[in-house]
Amino acid sequence: MPELVNHSPSNPEFARVVELNRLRDASEFAFDVTPTETEAEAVARLLGARSIRKMRFSGALTPLPAAGWRLEAKLGATAVQTCVVSLDPVTTRVDQLVTRTWLPQSEPLPAEIVLGPGDDDDEIEPLGSSIDLGLVAIEALALALPDYPRKPGAAIPPDLQSEAEEDERPKPFAALAALKERLDGGK
Repeated sequence: MPELVNHSPSNPEFARVVELNRLRDASEFAFDVTPTETEAEAVARLLGARSIRKMRFSGALTPLPAAGWRLEAKLGATAVQTCVVSLDPVTTRVDQLVTRTWLPQSEPLPAEIVLGPGDDDDEIEPLGSSIDLGLVAIEALALALPDYPRKPGAAIPPDLQSEAEEDERPKPFAALAALKERLDGGK
């Protein structure tokens, strides 16, 4: 079985690249990768988190009949982010299945791709000469983390909340007052 390459110019944080030409006769390529402490810190910085712990990405790549590859894996990680309300740490545990399919590209992709309501092939990617398992893991983790982490029970203080509401509350009669002033000034 081939070794995973731990460096890639397109993924300096957590590269685990498998060269597909080394998997020619394999019926399956099983993997179980975890970042080093330095790599976990780099992934946390990339994702805007305070820390990433216990990250593990394990599964298998299996060949497809059309010279493609299918990935089925499990991602586990604990991320500590900053609460958007209180700025306190918020811990999120991610445990999810990750699937991807890589298929050879027979023609170049169009400049614009329009997806219809039934299109759910966002797991299909063009096949290159290698697959970066670390990059797949980072992408899956980024999609699984909350965009606006909030500590349970965290709320905007009422005095700040009312000021914000007043500033953004629409003032329906302001336009009428301006119109009346303009009309009164024109007499």
